[in-house]
Amino acid sequence: MSSTNHRIPVIIDTDPGVDDVLALLLALASPELEVLAIIISFGNTDAKSSFINILKTYQALARQLQASPEDARRFPGLAYQRKTIVAVGEDGPLQGELHSAQYFHGRDGLGDITARHPELNVGDNNSSSHPCLHFAQKSGVEVALELLKSEPERSVSYIVLGPLTNLAKMLRLDREAVRSRIGRVVCMGGALDVPGNTNPVAEFNFFADPFAVKEVLLPADPGHGIPLERFILLPLDITTPHEISFPHYKAAVDSAFESTASPSRPEGKSPLVHFTSSFLERTREIMVEFGKDAMELHDIAALWCAIENPPVKEESEDALPTLQSGWKATKRIFDIERIGELTRGMLVVDRRDDQGAYAPGANRAEVQAELERHQFRHAGEYESTAVPAPVEVESHPAIKGQAPAVQKGGVPCITQTPGSAALVSLLLERVWGVRA
Repeated sequence: MSSTNHRIPVIIDTDPGVDDVLALLLALASPELEVLAIIISFGNTDAKSSFINILKTYQALARQLQASPEDARRFPGLAYQRKTIVAVGEDGPLQGELHSAQYFHGRDGLGDITARHPELNVGDNNSSSHPCLHFAQKSGVEVALELLKSEPERSVSYIVLGPLTNLAKMLRLDREAVRSRIGRVVCMGGALDVPGNTNPVAEFNFFADPFAVKEVLLPADPGHGIPLERFILLPLDITTPHEISFPHYKAAVDSAFESTASPSRPEGKSPLVHFTSSFLERTREIMVEFGKDAMELHDIAALWCAIENPPVKEESEDALPTLQSGWKATKRIFDIERIGELTRGMLVVDRRDDQGAYAPGANRAEVQAELERHQFRHAGEYESTAVPAPVEVESHPAIKGQAPAVQKGGVPCITQTPGSAALVSLLLERVWGVRA
């Protein structure tokens, strides 16, 4: 059955995950979207724990609406005419070793709340009686393909908040259906001109399955991957400056919020606030160890991008995707390291002919100015602030009277959003009902 309203039908491919859960809450609080399916992936933790985290999220929302029925208006995603499908996707990469981000997200994916907050635990019984969710017996890859085929052509946004493994498997199974019917892919992943967050040069989602990145974005035959005019990448370069400080969260959402030394208690706060504070308290400790008392909104920024930039049925081949006011993108030319001993998941940027890459030397000041515009703070100097040796890059001579060639190839990457403050304001209002 196809969508009958004006919402953007979306499939969320996720490995919940602290920021994934906040992104899911934002999706369910956004009237612009209809979440057709949640496809579970390995990544931040194993697929079984990720599945349970979806149940915990919906349980927290059910308790919230039971305590405050008026909040139902704030979460239109709990009142769709059809249930959201939950399906388990891939539990490991296409090739290579299995890695997780339990060092950050905890063994259960939510800061180890399973042991610290047993009152938030759920069983993993996929009951057919759930009021909002339908638990598929088919694989996540099969479910996503069926939805692409049943919804109007190029109407569905596929939002990837974890590794690209499920999408790569979809291309293997039915490449023509994916390429012809998918409306837009919005993906959080990669690091271009900034350090990685898993190893010195790689972002976690791309590190977790670099082989999937290669097949989806960088195949030897471009006709085998996703049409890049319908793909939007949000790398660490743009997501990292989007953050909510924990003192701000405490002031605006939960005045009792501290850390695992003083765990959240359900008394005196709403069920949803208790739930989010319970997993954010460990996240806060880890981020403080990294030098900042704030949470970076990586996956939330990608979800926001999908809300504000719906699919456009007809995009010109090789063009940048159509974006709304306040959003900008540029094409970046890179490949991905798949087997490096030290550099697995690294995006190897071809700076010889890449209009999106800052040139060695002078343009790095512009990069730093952009980081400062987003109020991005870091300890020490990043590569973008170092003074490099001048490098001469060969280029083709200009031909008199001939217009410059339009850059072909390259992956569209977001370079500008309406700003971190706008995202934080949206998140506070929609998820927690706090107006700035």
